Amino acid sequence: MSTALSALYGDGEEGKKGRGGLGGSAPRVARWLGDIREFFPAPVVQVIQKDAFDRKGLRQMLLEPEFLATVEADVGLVADLIALRGVMPEKTKETARVVIAKVVAALLARLEARVADAIRGALDRSRRTSRPRFADIDWPRTIRANLGHYQPEHRTVVPERLIGFMRQQRRIVDLDEVILCVDQSGSMASSVVYASIFAAVMASLPVIATKLVCFDTAIVDLTEELTDPVEVLFGVQLGGGTDINRAVAYCEDRIERPGKAHLLLITDLYEGGDAEALVDRLARITVSGVNVIVLLALTDTGRPSYDPHLSARVASLGIPVFACTPDQFPELMATALRREDVHGWAADRDIKLVRSDG
Repeated sequence: MSTALSALYGDGEEGKKGRGGLGGSAPRVARWLGDIREFFPAPVVQVIQKDAFDRKGLRQMLLEPEFLATVEADVGLVADLIALRGVMPEKTKETARVVIAKVVAALLARLEARVADAIRGALDRSRRTSRPRFADIDWPRTIRANLGHYQPEHRTVVPERLIGFMRQQRRIVDLDEVILCVDQSGSMASSVVYASIFAAVMASLPVIATKLVCFDTAIVDLTEELTDPVEVLFGVQLGGGTDINRAVAYCEDRIERPGKAHLLLITDLYEGGDAEALVDRLARITVSGVNVIVLLALTDTGRPSYDPHLSARVASLGIPVFACTPDQFPELMATALRREDVHGWAADRDIKLVRSDG
């Protein structure tokens, strides 16, 4: 364990007796990766790997399939592979696709059911039904309504009539258009991965129509690829500049019914294009009836870096501007689709909202 850590965090004096190092050898790095996987749990392995990429310049090793196959994969690694895709040999691309597919499968297992339940099955607790699903039974009301059927010999109530909550499926079915407009500049890499996964999950639900648009200074509409999340990620072009106004204009042209549309703009708001035109455009879209939300980041950890001046101007339009985690996103989507108060939802969860500059 000490040798494995010294190879990365030591004083760099390689070649001395008892000291190790990573050097530039792929086999040596592969053995080192095997060691740290043996000695440490996966979350720690991912931190150590990130430090190795940052401190030792090992990203070029990801171009070697033998090395890539030994790496402990996570969202950060997927972002690195996407960024390096253009310089990868074909053999490495196939290995990268397998690695990315494993991460995607793990994320889908973690998030898919929660997204589907939140979007399809939000409860309307103001309405009752006598034929609820098991998960929707209001047990206190059911027990009170059936106290006359108490069975002393069994010391229990046998309910003759169930009382439960109605589901809001009809209401959500009518809210059918969601556009995820995602900044694919380098600083948003992890957010792009998560947004692509969520878009693919939502596209599989018949209750809403989902579009995915990624942008830097160019625009990539990946809506047609949403049946395959891995293919979506291979269509992303991480890096480059940022023209948010141009991307929002593209999305505006594809909104069919503003009163039924929801635009989630996922960006740090570092605008390389026309910021004044962007603010005017967002104001116009909001007034038209589109439900606009700006997510500064969609990541597991960390405070996002963002343009405080432009984000405050956007917030002054009444648009919620904040960052959220992937685990919070399904509930956020359900709140947005019901046209409930997203500001209040975020505040109730101690999520820091950007304040208006007004």
